[in-house]
Amino acid sequence: MILKLFKNVLYYPGCMYKFVLKDLGKKYEEILKKCGIDFIKLKGLEVCCGSPVLNAGYFKNFELLVKNNLRVFKEHSIKKVITPCPACFKTFKIEYPKFVTLDFEIEHVTQTIWNAIKNGKLKLDEVKKPLKATFHDPCHLGRYCEVYDEPRKILESFRYDIVEMEFSRENAFCCGGGAGLKSNYPDLVKEIARDRIKQALKTKAKFLITACPMCYVCLKEVADKKIEVVEFSSLFK
Repeated sequence: MILKLFKNVLYYPGCMYKFVLKDLGKKYEEILKKCGIDFIKLKGLEVCCGSPVLNAGYFKNFELLVKNNLRVFKEHSIKKVITPCPACFKTFKIEYPKFVTLDFEIEHVTQTIWNAIKNGKLKLDEVKKPLKATFHDPCHLGRYCEVYDEPRKILESFRYDIVEMEFSRENAFCCGGGAGLKSNYPDLVKEIARDRIKQALKTKAKFLITACPMCYVCLKEVADKKIEVVEFSSLFK
């Protein structure tokens, strides 16, 4: 009963940051602390958001994951969920409400960081001189949830000179890795990712920056040192 007296903010890393890109997942924890966010982690109590099984058509399994997560969130009086994973963000924001009425807010970490910068709670170490960078919009973050400005505003705060690719924002080209494609058709994923790298190279940017673990892995895998692929958390010292 005592837990219900509190309203907690949950840091929900998502499976890739939790099990594959662990260092980057922890980096986001450090960033949130610098933003003055008092958050909790549920570690083994939380389960996958359900995005992979939903995309694969296992709707009953998805409902079970939804019920499990919501039960745990309720038990720990979660009022807000902050996640660095666009797939988790889209799943909580768009898919969960199709089954239940959410009693918590959901934010992507770029929204949280931008709010902290805007409100003077987070000071950035600006790059010494403006460097050209291009931003790859993850499908789940951009096309589905229309989060385009916050990542770019953060980059501008770092004094990066943003050069847009031909296909960006709502018309952004996919990295190729979503919807289970990387697991089932890895060669096709590499072909799509190479096309995206070619588009990035046309901007003459030094960095290709993205705020999605799957996009980061897929693009970095084929970049072949032609352009430096950077995951968003790595911008912060």
